[in-house]
Amino acid sequence: LAAAVEVRSEHPLARAILRAAEKRHLPLQPASEFTAIPGQGARASVGTQAVYVGNRRLAEEVWPQDNRAAGVVARLEAQGKTAMIVGTGEGPLGVIGLEDILRPESRDAVTCLRAAGVSHVALLSGDNAAVAGSIARAIGADDVRAPLLPEDKLAAVRDLRERYGDLIMVGDGVNDAPALAAATVGVAVGVAGSDVALETADVALMSDDLGKLPFVMGLGRATVRVIQQNIAFALVIKALAIAAVFPGWLTLWLAVLGDMGASVLVTLNGMRLLALRPVIDRGGRR
Repeated sequence: LAAAVEVRSEHPLARAILRAAEKRHLPLQPASEFTAIPGQGARASVGTQAVYVGNRRLAEEVWPQDNRAAGVVARLEAQGKTAMIVGTGEGPLGVIGLEDILRPESRDAVTCLRAAGVSHVALLSGDNAAVAGSIARAIGADDVRAPLLPEDKLAAVRDLRERYGDLIMVGDGVNDAPALAAATVGVAVGVAGSDVALETADVALMSDDLGKLPFVMGLGRATVRVIQQNIAFALVIKALAIAAVFPGWLTLWLAVLGDMGASVLVTLNGMRLLALRPVIDRGGRR
């Protein structure tokens, strides 16, 4: 039932449920009237009944008087897992436990970001506080805020901007879209990210490798430097050409040569960006 609902969802947890169903060769029933509930889960019609898949918030809203799943949810969360409750309009049917696997490059990415001048790293998560806290400690984040709804993430980004100035928001889901739009620079990670996140973000990383984020920052800074240099080159050459007019030194051919030379110079300077590559250490890490 959970996989039947999540087949139309773009959330990372939905993809995990689908992979588990495929691994077990479970037949998927056709679902209709799919509705994503931001920060809570999803709903769809499977056969003749409405099926809900979501977190504790969804369960409290859909089944406010039914706490049969509460004990299982609490036990899974105590183990550092994310609990997804599955049920119908009549009540919860079961609980799926999902465990976040830390990407191996996450810790190195945070270290590289600090080396690049990032002063504060915050983890904004829709998971429960215990899960988010363990991940934050593993990657070396300074701050963790959880559990957050989309509007909570938006408020957190605005708060962090007021405290620390310009910031980068990295996300891959529908719940991240408002926060991506509010950040100085929004980065959508992975082609499997939601369409909303990809459309909202300023930068899209075509893979899930967070180790590319420091390189993207360096590339952006190098691009700004090249633009500033090219503007300076063009202004200097134009200023010299104007200065050469008064004593009569500027001929037609010299003017053409100066103009073409400026174009060639800025083009060659810009092509230096093509040579930039991520730095790989001896351990094979970026």
